[in-house]
Amino acid sequence: MAALTDSAPDMAGGAQPGPEPARVLEALELLLGPPADSDSAAEPGKERALCPQTLRRNAAALEERLSGAAGWAALRQLRTAVLSRAPALAAGVAGPEPGWAAACGLLALLLCLKERLAALAAAPAAPAAPGAPPPPGADTLSVGQERALRRALRAAVGLGLLPHLPPGLGPGPAPGPPPGSRGARLFAAVAALVELARLPALGAPLLARHLRLLLCGLCALGHGPAALCQGVSDAERAQCREALGDILDRVYQPMAVQELLVLQGQPKQRCPGAAPGWLRRLCGHLLSERLLRPSGVQAVVRGVLEGTDGGAGAEAAALDWRKCDEVGKILAACPQQCLSLEDYYRQVCPQILDLLHVQDKVSARQFQRVATSTVLSMAREQPQLAERLLLQPLLAPLRRGSEATELALQDLTAGAVLVPEVELGSCVEDVLKVFVVGNDSSSLLLGSLQPVLGVVFSLYSFARQNVSYLRSPCQDILLWFLEKAEREQALAVLGGLAGLSSHVPTLHPRCQLQVGSEGGAAVVVQETISDEDEALYQKISLEQCHVESLVELLSHCQKSGLAGDFFIHCLKELTQVAAEDEEAPNPAVEPGGSLLELEQEQARQGRKLLVLQLVAALCQGVSDTVFTDMEQVQQFLAAVLQRACAHPARGPGAAAEAQTLAMAMGLVAAVLGGAVQLKSSDFAVLKRLVPLLEELSRSYPEPLTQELASDLRIAILTHGACSPGSLGTAAHGLLGTQPGTAARSPAGRAPGPPAHRDSSGTEQSRGRAPGASAAPRARSPAPGGLQELLESACDPQPPARAAALRHLASLVTQRDPEAARLQEKLLQVFLENVQHEDAFVYLSAIQGVALLSSEYPERILPVLLAQYERPAQGKEDTMAAVTRMKLGEVLMRVTRALGDTVFQHREPLIRAFLRGARDPDGALRASSLSNLGELCQHLGFQLGSIIHEVTCCVTAIARTDPEAEVRRAAVHVVVLLLRGLSEKVTEVLRDVLRDLYRLLKHVAAAERDAAAVLHAQLALEELDAAMRRVLFPPQTLEKKIVVLP
Repeated sequence: MAALTDSAPDMAGGAQPGPEPARVLEALELLLGPPADSDSAAEPGKERALCPQTLRRNAAALEERLSGAAGWAALRQLRTAVLSRAPALAAGVAGPEPGWAAACGLLALLLCLKERLAALAAAPAAPAAPGAPPPPGADTLSVGQERALRRALRAAVGLGLLPHLPPGLGPGPAPGPPPGSRGARLFAAVAALVELARLPALGAPLLARHLRLLLCGLCALGHGPAALCQGVSDAERAQCREALGDILDRVYQPMAVQELLVLQGQPKQRCPGAAPGWLRRLCGHLLSERLLRPSGVQAVVRGVLEGTDGGAGAEAAALDWRKCDEVGKILAACPQQCLSLEDYYRQVCPQILDLLHVQDKVSARQFQRVATSTVLSMAREQPQLAERLLLQPLLAPLRRGSEATELALQDLTAGAVLVPEVELGSCVEDVLKVFVVGNDSSSLLLGSLQPVLGVVFSLYSFARQNVSYLRSPCQDILLWFLEKAEREQALAVLGGLAGLSSHVPTLHPRCQLQVGSEGGAAVVVQETISDEDEALYQKISLEQCHVESLVELLSHCQKSGLAGDFFIHCLKELTQVAAEDEEAPNPAVEPGGSLLELEQEQARQGRKLLVLQLVAALCQGVSDTVFTDMEQVQQFLAAVLQRACAHPARGPGAAAEAQTLAMAMGLVAAVLGGAVQLKSSDFAVLKRLVPLLEELSRSYPEPLTQELASDLRIAILTHGACSPGSLGTAAHGLLGTQPGTAARSPAGRAPGPPAHRDSSGTEQSRGRAPGASAAPRARSPAPGGLQELLESACDPQPPARAAALRHLASLVTQRDPEAARLQEKLLQVFLENVQHEDAFVYLSAIQGVALLSSEYPERILPVLLAQYERPAQGKEDTMAAVTRMKLGEVLMRVTRALGDTVFQHREPLIRAFLRGARDPDGALRASSLSNLGELCQHLGFQLGSIIHEVTCCVTAIARTDPEAEVRRAAVHVVVLLLRGLSEKVTEVLRDVLRDLYRLLKHVAAAERDAAAVLHAQLALEELDAAMRRVLFPPQTLEKKIVVLP
């Protein structure tokens, strides 16, 4: 092999002209001529076998052609030189065995072809003609020549290499070579084939089709037992080992891995044709070397998984989880020849992370699954190394923007990109693939992910406000962690995300998220805001956005009970904050307070506001199904009762505290009264409330509350056997049911305030629980009951007042005679409660006024319009404007209820709204315009000539009003008008359509307010759609059938 390698340059660079490659291929065809007729019984579709007689005849014909034919002298000289450098091939050509002689002749001719192609490739290429494509290389073969070359290579391997392979590597039991000659012949054939493989023109077809057999020969000669290498020296064996490594390095690495896996075979295979043990060990060693090369991990994975030819097979392989898991376990195991485990992980881990970023759509899923399985296997087997070399680099972009990372931000200018969009998006997707798709809830993975959850949550909150593809993966990551973590850990993380604790580092205060150009986000250095008001506004807006995002996140965790547990956690925090407020003095009031004490007080007040904001948001967002079992109901009640025991209702917040306590005690009464089917285990849970109820019955200042707490304690201890009458009163006041009727509701549904319960019933009990007293009486239709309801509508407790207003509204709907007789009194009560500050009360009053007006419009509407048009006076301007806006809502509800009959009240309604559009208060102007637009939408073609007044008003306001909100509402009137008229636009608005169009174009071009511009664009789209329907009506295929008499 060494002699062939050293002599190749001399022959290639010789001055004497050699034979053309076509002449050498012709000699190969002559040597492989067609077999005799007696050997033509080969299977169709396969190449016919070369019998000994044919081989002898073809060899004789070739020798005759070389010795005497014209034009063959150069080939004869080249062949003689090649055989002189390879004595084994020369002896084989002259030997008596036709097969080996033919193989040696083929190999000699192929070496001649290699010499000529190398010489032609080294010669300078002829310049191409101007404008013509470059000519092919001098060593390029035609299609027919390549076919002949492949046939010659196949015959050379089949005759020279395959019969001399040792048992277990060759074709099995067959007549072998003479004893003692196997090793020498195998080396001669392998040496010639290796020499051919060095030239790309011959190595490509050789290695593409015969790599496995060539590897078998090299492995046997270089690493096999000495008994298989008789006649081969140690130097020649070393050359074989060197050639083996060279070929494995030069071929396509996945193909090398595949061939080595095939040679290795099954590890426990013991059939007669199985690979010997030394070959399996050698293949394992070589596979480990492939793995430790640069990009070796991807080569090994491709070699293992690319067993299909694409299409459905590749999809089936992608779904083979077991195969991907096995590959992951192989990659996680350190090879024996590696110096240390840490060095192996340091070399392999970056390549494993690169598998997550493969762009090939066919194999991307396979590589991602292998990468995920490998990461999980490494995390289980070597957690410290996996965290340092895998998980930390994986999470590095998220850690870079965390507040826990010390950043030299003073060296960075404002707006500098800290984490680019592509890197941040890729990191989030990688975390989703490894943690969520891998779905391994080990403590290492959860602990590694927790420090970056604050940044992920900030990214999720940012994506909710913008159009970004990162919203879904961030939400999946957060929900996965909250689901897999222990409940205490999940609650601590939620508290950290909400800002109640420092368990979760958030985004660095000097950093902010910026919208990316590809739909993602980037972390940049925040600009310093000099305006304190602007900085405070941005901080409050960010906190509000985070709270809303947290509530939305918890809305997906209600089935698991996490939302309920966090709600209870917030209530306990509220109790703790209240206790701290009572214990800590106020340094702003106390003289001599230090600056540190003042800062601590500000932090305590900020924490209190945050807790209150969280509780309010959770009540509004997830309160309907927040509790999933009796355990959570008990914890909620315990938190409320404990706060009432520790801090009885006093001061300005006494009413709210009393309402909360009344709701909690009513909930206990409802549970004990049959709202939920209780089991013995539920009573065991409720008994935990007994000490709190006993403390409440002794220490609470309200006597009725003490009595109700004592009755509840007795009912719990007796498992409901002894149920005093006050329990029924409290339960019915909360649920709005008749006595003796069990309200069926799930234990998880947190009862809302009485203002949300519409029902009727009978309750004549005079004993009243706090906060629930008016509800029983509001359900009484007995004689004198209406008067009692009117009195309850003035109750100081908002729940009782709202319940009474709801019942009065239901009496109006039922056309109760007594209510019809006292409609003026009802209107007065409703209008008084419209001015109430509590939302439950004034919404109930608005509903009552609307129902009363829709039932008796001729009498009630003039009164409402007079109240709406009454101008504000004195110091009550703001309050009067708010009341007039509430009356505007009443008028719109009446308009919807009247339907088409609103036409007869068209002029007074429009006149009232037009006057409201000229009010000094901007909010009232915007509200009046909104009402005007909805009224025009309802009137449609019934607008008539009054459309001119509406158009003039809207045009003037949209062009001249100083407040953007009012201009926005004016343009929205046009949107509603066009939307209500639809196809009738050209009929109803034909006189003012041009003015409206000019107004919309003016707003779209000159308006600075983005929302007003958006409304104008929407109006133009409505107008465009309407005009298209008029000018280009849809074509309908109709067939008219006339029935003759």
